[in-house]
Amino acid sequence: MTSSAESLVVAAPTSSKTSPWVTWIGVAFFTYLILLSVGTVGAGFKWVSGGAEGAAELFAFATNPFLGLLIGVLATALVQSSSTVTSVIVGLVAGGLPIESAIPMVMGANIGTTITNTLVSLGHIRDKNEFKRAFSAATVHDFFNLMCVMIFLPLELMFGFLEKASHYLAGLLVGGDSLSVKSFNFIKPITKPVIGEMKGALSTVFPETFAAVVMILLGVAMIFASITMIGRLLKRAMVGRAKKILHAAIGRGPVSGITSGAIVTVLVQSSSTTTSLAVPLAGSGVFKPRDIYPFTLGANIGTTITALLASTAVTGPGAVLSLQIALVHLLYNLLGVAVIFGSPLREIPLKLAQKLANFASEKHTLAALYVFVVFFGVPGLCLFVSSTL
Repeated sequence: MTSSAESLVVAAPTSSKTSPWVTWIGVAFFTYLILLSVGTVGAGFKWVSGGAEGAAELFAFATNPFLGLLIGVLATALVQSSSTVTSVIVGLVAGGLPIESAIPMVMGANIGTTITNTLVSLGHIRDKNEFKRAFSAATVHDFFNLMCVMIFLPLELMFGFLEKASHYLAGLLVGGDSLSVKSFNFIKPITKPVIGEMKGALSTVFPETFAAVVMILLGVAMIFASITMIGRLLKRAMVGRAKKILHAAIGRGPVSGITSGAIVTVLVQSSSTTTSLAVPLAGSGVFKPRDIYPFTLGANIGTTITALLASTAVTGPGAVLSLQIALVHLLYNLLGVAVIFGSPLREIPLKLAQKLANFASEKHTLAALYVFVVFFGVPGLCLFVSSTL
């Protein structure tokens, strides 16, 4: 009995280990599934709208930029993944969502994604000093992204600079009728036939409009599932390496912090994971919130890789627009770092975060109230009011 029990104990760890090959095959499969699902969302919206005019009517709700911003905040806060929301936005743009309506949604997704590390900081709430450091390190990300919106959304509404710059860059990368590097496309042959079969199968089971809606919902569900699974697989494979990069780079200066934040986020495919790794380090006193600050900005940049990848799934007339909105996400985050962190403005998010942390460490209910109001209360109330008008 003893020997058999010992053998089970010895065998358990080895049987629970997953081969690296299996992990990376899984990553490849779910990457393909992202491409397929984004194409599915776009095809579904094209199908249900019946063309450009129908798409304009379908997306009339998003013509208000502030409504689009709030949709981005609320959707990302609910699913806790800006990668998922921006990938869905890429699919919506492929299906006819106007690019000028999609830009505020992307900005909102940047705000919504900060909820995860703010929630992580609440884990330090029992120790006043730990909580103060952790909450400050978490909310500096919130205030930075709020400042970005306050600066760039009005400028975008007045001048359309993100739309114009991204359109120019997308035009350099897209050739012919599909997303490619000057007409070389390898995504279309592996996704279009599957999407076509899916559309055909759904049309034989459901009425046309209902089938299109099912196709959209199926695509969104596939995006959510595939990004979640990729995150889990990459965490299993890369978090140890990511932690080493994090420890080696934080505290060595802002450029090192931003670069390492971007690299770690690409490795684990989740800005929420990246920032959540850093917040406990601030709470424990290993690093100061000022050291964590540039690292979280790098996470903003690194998370744009998912939307860029998703945009390669789109073919046809929507290819340029899909790449364009993905490039908007990248340009927006790069400009935020350059304009805010690259100027005396960089002190504002840090000071606001420290003041809020001082108040929250004295009254813990304020921290919970802050999370609810910023990420759910205000967006939800605005959406409700706009729907009744």
